Amino acid sequence: MTRSAATAHVVLPGGVDDPATPSGGNTYDRRLCDGLLATRDVHEIAVPGDWPRPEPPAREELAAALAGLPGGAVVLLDGLVASAVPELLEECRDRVRPVVLMHLPLGDETGLPPDEARALTESEHRALHASVAVIVTSEAAAHRIARLHGLPSERVRVAPPGVDPAPPAVPSPGGGRLLCVAAVTPRKGQDVLVEALSRCADVEWTCRCVGALDRAPEFAAEVTAWAGGRVAFAGPLWGADLDAAYAAADLFVLPSRAETYGMVVTEALARGLPVLASDVAGVPEALGTAPGGTVPGELLPPGDPDALAAAIRRWLTDPDWRAALRAAARARRDTLRGWDETVRRVAEVLDAVATGRSEDGA
Repeated sequence: MTRSAATAHVVLPGGVDDPATPSGGNTYDRRLCDGLLATRDVHEIAVPGDWPRPEPPAREELAAALAGLPGGAVVLLDGLVASAVPELLEECRDRVRPVVLMHLPLGDETGLPPDEARALTESEHRALHASVAVIVTSEAAAHRIARLHGLPSERVRVAPPGVDPAPPAVPSPGGGRLLCVAAVTPRKGQDVLVEALSRCADVEWTCRCVGALDRAPEFAAEVTAWAGGRVAFAGPLWGADLDAAYAAADLFVLPSRAETYGMVVTEALARGLPVLASDVAGVPEALGTAPGGTVPGELLPPGDPDALAAAIRRWLTDPDWRAALRAAARARRDTLRGWDETVRRVAEVLDAVATGRSEDGA
């Protein structure tokens, strides 16, 4: 790509680079900003605070940063931040051109009190209607956001996450090493996984759950106490330690109740690991198919421990099925998109907004 004369102003949550709080959204934001540097200057505005529930000083800091942008500037805001401050977007839209990057509709976070979920959705609605364009991570998320907030479909653009190439994991004969990578929260469904595994106690397996334990402490405490010794909760891992967790697995399991995409699914597939995952929103897009049309895993009803237990049992006891899924995962591995494609799609949206072409759906 040729270098653009424009500057990308990007508003990020303050903890985006904190290795102790890894998340798919943080990874996406960082890879996007780094990738955009190849074609334009990038002005990062990292705003500390407990997003999407910021204290007044965080709001004031963001308001000052937005006020300091040059007229006509295109500003890309992480949805976690933008949805908390719709009034700031409404105030500045006549002067700058806001674009919101949505990783997850905030009201979809499982376990929220109804009043809080409703308030988050209403705030998000205002923020998205104050934006010039919205970027989401899957086609399913685009349809949901457009319907949920009454947005014209041409205002919602899709830029799926990329994934880095990785060495293939070396499978064990019995396939009994299970891995789940996700923060331990109700939305990610580790309670469903633990219940399913309890129904497979008569077969050989171990399960490692990697992910933060402090996002929903009461839920995490309950699930870890219930799990028993064959399920290990490792907390968050990153870098070489996370790579090692993938390398030591046979099967990846993601029992989420809601996902807009599921970056960990493609991270597992990059290692040739088959995936058992919930059939929600963008997960089928992440799982995809191998070139011959075979599926590198199985999609299951969310919140259904019986279905998950049956799939795990079949994986552990049916060597032919295990071999077929492994072959499909290895073939799917070669078709995965890199982060360069994500960056290209976002750059196209930013350039269209900068030239006014986004407003007519171009």
